[in-house]
Amino acid sequence: MKEFANEVYLDFTKPEIAQQQRQALDKVRASFGKEYPNIINGVEVITADKTRSVNPANLDEVIGVFQKSGKDDAEKAMQAALTAFESWKKVPMETRADFLFKAANVIRERRLEINAWMVSEVGKNYLEADADTCEAIDFLDFYGREALRYGGKQPIVPIPGENNEMVYIPLGVGVVIPPWNFPFAILVGMSAAAIVCGNTVVLKPSSDSPMMGWLFSEIMREIGLPYGVLNYLVASGAEAGDYLVTHPKTRFISFTGSMEVGLRINELAAKNAEGQIWIKRVVAEMGGKDSIVVDSQTDVDTAVQGVVAAAFGFQGQKCSACSRVIVDAKIYDEFTDKLKVAVEKLQVGNPLDNFFCGPVVSAKAERSILNYIEIGKQEGRLLTGGSKVEGLNGYYIQPTVIADIDPKARISQEEIFGPVLAVIKSENFEDGLSIANNTIYGLTGAVYTDDAEKLSQARDEFFVGNLYLNRKCTGALVGGNPFGGFNMSGTDSKAGGRDYLLLFLQAKSISEKIKK
Repeated sequence: MKEFANEVYLDFTKPEIAQQQRQALDKVRASFGKEYPNIINGVEVITADKTRSVNPANLDEVIGVFQKSGKDDAEKAMQAALTAFESWKKVPMETRADFLFKAANVIRERRLEINAWMVSEVGKNYLEADADTCEAIDFLDFYGREALRYGGKQPIVPIPGENNEMVYIPLGVGVVIPPWNFPFAILVGMSAAAIVCGNTVVLKPSSDSPMMGWLFSEIMREIGLPYGVLNYLVASGAEAGDYLVTHPKTRFISFTGSMEVGLRINELAAKNAEGQIWIKRVVAEMGGKDSIVVDSQTDVDTAVQGVVAAAFGFQGQKCSACSRVIVDAKIYDEFTDKLKVAVEKLQVGNPLDNFFCGPVVSAKAERSILNYIEIGKQEGRLLTGGSKVEGLNGYYIQPTVIADIDPKARISQEEIFGPVLAVIKSENFEDGLSIANNTIYGLTGAVYTDDAEKLSQARDEFFVGNLYLNRKCTGALVGGNPFGGFNMSGTDSKAGGRDYLLLFLQAKSISEKIKK
């Protein structure tokens, strides 16, 4: 087997490649409005209530009509997963890993189609969508290889007179609750990691991106994954979601989303249900309030470029996005002047036409972001943006920068999850690091400086799970940048790292006395 290597992004600056993506978009658009069932134990399930996925870039377009299951279907999915687990856990690790490799190859073949659905459903531009699809491929290839490592002979200290071994076995049935912002990559990674370890899954995709979950479910059925191993359940979070989290047969919950929901899941899972014989394991990635610290000893133009990319890529709808830039007072005015010019060059429009900035994902997100912008206008100086984009039939918000923000201000402390950047002045580098560490989160952060001692200080003192030096704070790659944060950013799960599969396994030590 070849060594793992990250999938290479397509170059959409080449007209022929951009045209291929546009043709794929036209093709999927011809399928808008179709209805898709839930899949429980390989059986199509239709419900009375529906979930409609609407194109956030054009509110007249319905991507697809999906189901909205409740407790009854959640129980059916749980029973299907429990039954499937009894046989799936006995399947050799090599066979389970092969399903991941096969799925990766199918995704490679359907790459432009998957990108097109993502552009349409959540408003990513071509490159953001392709990076998401590439990450899904990387997760499958990387976790498949890691599964082979965990399925092999494990190193232990020999003990005279005994034959000893340690083996990794699966946990059981897991509930996978992925987010809408990386609607394919994170969904695929969370599901595949659990499945390759021998667990079975009830997958409850986000109601903002059910199509992406459908595509993965379809691919896994296409490659012959046994029924019941992956159950696709578009459902009510308040009803079916809570039911599954508190179910006595749920062994683990893998969640990516907001801090509020993650804490609720953790609280519910901590309560022992009647008939439950284990402590449920919660894997949670819950967002951030990420800072880039810009030192006076750096190239300002390079720092501006990195901040703009990290703050406004996919409209700032990334848990890793730069939502605060902390700038040394010596270069503050120069930086803000250049930042304003760079942000005002960003073009906002329909991602169908590959604009850098598209819409935010939903009406709820739009309301929340616009509310934070109004708060920010009271807390600081509006540098650029500051309102909804008029004349477009979608959830478009101007890329917004608010300067002169107090480190304790609301838009400096609360996760906004949109195209809003707070600019904070620091007295010096030490003050900048102190400000960077002043939130309840600890996911990503970055530092721009040419001073080696300051870089060393950041390594020691910048308290985040993913620290980037002289580069932007978004764009973690599977294998090279294991991803997960501290504090209220979650359980530091390190997705895409060599430890990640341990979250879905348990170790069994076996010792046999040697007869003389």
